[in-house]
Amino acid sequence: MAERSTAAVDVADSGGEEPLTAEAGKATADGAGTKEKVGKGTEDAVTDEVGAAAEASPLELHSGHKLARRYRLEECVTRLDGFSSWRAVDEKLRRAVGVHVLPADHPRARPVLAAARSAALLGDPRFVQVLDAVEENDLVYVVHEWLPDATELTAVLAAGPLEPHDAYQLVSQVSQAMAAAHREGLAHLRLNPGSVLRTESGQYRIRGLAVMAALRGISVDHPQRTDTEAIGALLYAGLTQRWPYDTDAYGLSGLPKGVGLIAPDQVRAGVHRGLSELAMRALVNDGATASRQDQPCTTPEELAKAVAAMPRIRPPEPAYTPSPAYSRTTYQQGVYGQPPNRGGAAHTARPAVPVPPPPPLQSRTGKALKWTVSALLIAALGLGSWQLADTLLKEENKADPGKSTSEKDDGKGEQLVGKPLDIASATEFSPLGPPFAADKVDGAVDGDADTAWVTKEFWNYPNFGNLPQRKQGSGIVVDLGSAKSVASIDIDFYRAGQKVEVLAADPSASNPTSLSAFSQHLTDLKSAGKKLTTVLDKPVRTRFVLVHITELPASTADRYRGGISEIKVKG
Repeated sequence: MAERSTAAVDVADSGGEEPLTAEAGKATADGAGTKEKVGKGTEDAVTDEVGAAAEASPLELHSGHKLARRYRLEECVTRLDGFSSWRAVDEKLRRAVGVHVLPADHPRARPVLAAARSAALLGDPRFVQVLDAVEENDLVYVVHEWLPDATELTAVLAAGPLEPHDAYQLVSQVSQAMAAAHREGLAHLRLNPGSVLRTESGQYRIRGLAVMAALRGISVDHPQRTDTEAIGALLYAGLTQRWPYDTDAYGLSGLPKGVGLIAPDQVRAGVHRGLSELAMRALVNDGATASRQDQPCTTPEELAKAVAAMPRIRPPEPAYTPSPAYSRTTYQQGVYGQPPNRGGAAHTARPAVPVPPPPPLQSRTGKALKWTVSALLIAALGLGSWQLADTLLKEENKADPGKSTSEKDDGKGEQLVGKPLDIASATEFSPLGPPFAADKVDGAVDGDADTAWVTKEFWNYPNFGNLPQRKQGSGIVVDLGSAKSVASIDIDFYRAGQKVEVLAADPSASNPTSLSAFSQHLTDLKSAGKKLTTVLDKPVRTRFVLVHITELPASTADRYRGGISEIKVKG
């Protein structure tokens, strides 16, 4: 169900949806179409095309059916008005895809085919890409990308309103994408929380450009204004977790009936004032609001420029949780040096009585004594330093049986702690979501520092994009094959600056996958350089070692990426 909710194209009505003013007709941005309008609050089929669609011959498709001997249909996600949408598998490229299928005699088949081919020519990565649009064997089908790692904005808003920076990114990315589409003569006309996806890296992707409206037979007189108002509704919903009309839609409660459109910062406390005003300028785009002198935004281009003119909203700093090992000391001012309270009664704070320092030695004898003591101290320090250096030189070539560190004199001065332990296997640590580079893990344990396991590039937040499915970070779990005594760890990182710790599971563990299963701390959580070498005071017995990364270093201004080049375990 997760894949269905995140990647299926939304072509069915949402309960209680209040769409923007629309007409039945074509799905491009030319504004042409029939003049019979569909009012707000409903999108019932009212045109002759819809009536004809009901008479179109039903498709005899089922799970396992193949199109073009390549696309195997897996699951029907929508069946409406004579067409159906499927999750499918491209057997040639071995990847998941989405497919819309219509009979060739469907009244919307030609507009859908034209819209899909126009959207495919755009080639903008901010949109879910159309991969194929074909008429074959009395069928018209449109193949598009399937993004199983993306989340619908509907699901994101179900968890709560967006942070100001996330809302800023939403309106910025969507308005810029739609401005680019309109420059090529393409409109969406059904922008809503179900047609916007947020990927794991924090990017927003728009699905159904032109195609979604063509499937529904929608066109308007002013497509740019319609898409701009839709972006304003998305921003409004992101700021308030409310739908900006008096009906419930997309799992969001609507505004109270009869009240009219209320600014977001009057609906919910703490809303960013600039974003609130921006949402109103996009929603009330037939005239500026009474409280503002700024002109309304009637096109995505104007909205994108208004977003760019705002002061940039920085991402919040990730909350730091101190390690339990570093609890606050009790040696505080006014407490240190005082006798403990042994009477059993409540302790009453007493003002500290300052103790005056002893008088300085100001006499002639005192000054002589000070010089004598200073000379003796200098002589003692010099003698101690000479003895220490002599001792170190004598011990340099002598083995110390009391230490766990052994030396190998091979002419290169290489120091080895224990012997290398064989690594049976390695897996990506991803307890809350699907792995993003599972096929690259072997690069971190193959003995070649030029190969590496590298994370995706995450936007805006170093803690893996501040995404819920990456709340516990990531990393690599190495399996030693059986419980062994680990004496040291050597790790080469893909990039310096990662916040990392090394943990070990209980020796009896068989398949640890959660963070709590790694209960033994081999290192503290800290920011590491390009290399991390740890020699344990006492060997730890374990089978599974986790190199746990919680924050990534910056690769560009707003993007973060890290990884591991090599892991060596010695015992």
